[in-house]
Amino acid sequence: MTWFKRESGELDTSGEKKIRTEGLWVKCESCRQIIWKKDLAENLNVCPKCDQHFRIDARTRLSQLLDDYQVIESDLASTDPLKFVDLKAYSSRLKQAQADTGLKDAIINARGKLNGREVIVSAMEYSFIGGSMGAVVGEEITRAIELAIEHKLPIIIISASGGARMMEGLVSLMQLAKISAALSRLDEARIPYISVLTDPTTGGVTASFAMLGDLNIAEPGALIGFAGPRVIEQTIRQKLPQGFQRSEFLLAWHAGCRGSPETNEGIHLASTRIHVRNLSISPTSHSPASRAQRLIASFRALSPQPKPHSLLNSGFLGFRFGKLVP
Repeated sequence: MTWFKRESGELDTSGEKKIRTEGLWVKCESCRQIIWKKDLAENLNVCPKCDQHFRIDARTRLSQLLDDYQVIESDLASTDPLKFVDLKAYSSRLKQAQADTGLKDAIINARGKLNGREVIVSAMEYSFIGGSMGAVVGEEITRAIELAIEHKLPIIIISASGGARMMEGLVSLMQLAKISAALSRLDEARIPYISVLTDPTTGGVTASFAMLGDLNIAEPGALIGFAGPRVIEQTIRQKLPQGFQRSEFLLAWHAGCRGSPETNEGIHLASTRIHVRNLSISPTSHSPASRAQRLIASFRALSPQPKPHSLLNSGFLGFRFGKLVP
């Protein structure tokens, strides 16, 4: 009789239970605080306890920075000119990154309004092969700069990159010179350029357009440099200072301050920390007016003779609720 037959089937021995709250919480790597994802998103992906800035994708940056924008579509895509293969074929890496991000390469160009002022924004996507800069990224940024020159619009470039894309060899290195030349034409046209350095900004990106802004703004705690800290330590055979190559460390060095960036009060007087998620000043400042004045004073101190087309003279720099306004 079929009543007494045992049906064959595999037993579930995993012992794992599905939890409904899985994926709703995230741990801050800085202070180890458990944060509800919704609260983190409402705080612009900044830890409410320790001010740690979480990495965010290019689309989120655009939506946080601009009131209204339109993505500048392009049909450019890498062709894998060297047929490069390491642990995995470069062509396979490209297809995987395109499927994961929905982008053709590690850049999004957009034209929109920032508190009523029209701007061009180029935002790099770090999750696309480490935000590395190949021929497509270089061409897209160059086209964005040329569009800014044509329409006489300020341009903001948000860097999040590990540097030049090694899979494209010399072709990727050529982008450093090409973008720098385009920025030189932008400079001659007297059009403002803001460079926003996020975590991480390294390699060829740092060596070219990331450091050429009329105003360079760095995210708190962002890794900024050319070679990585581990490579430097292995080369010089010395232990690097705590916080080396982080934005606060570089700010202290540039301002000529001595001591720890966390304890030296002169750093905050020279240049207040800026939250790049919405280009706002740190909550430790008092009022929007004083924040803007301190930033302007800092910019003048670092650049005693600003160019006639600098942000200070173009009427582009100001703050209202943490955003740049005319």
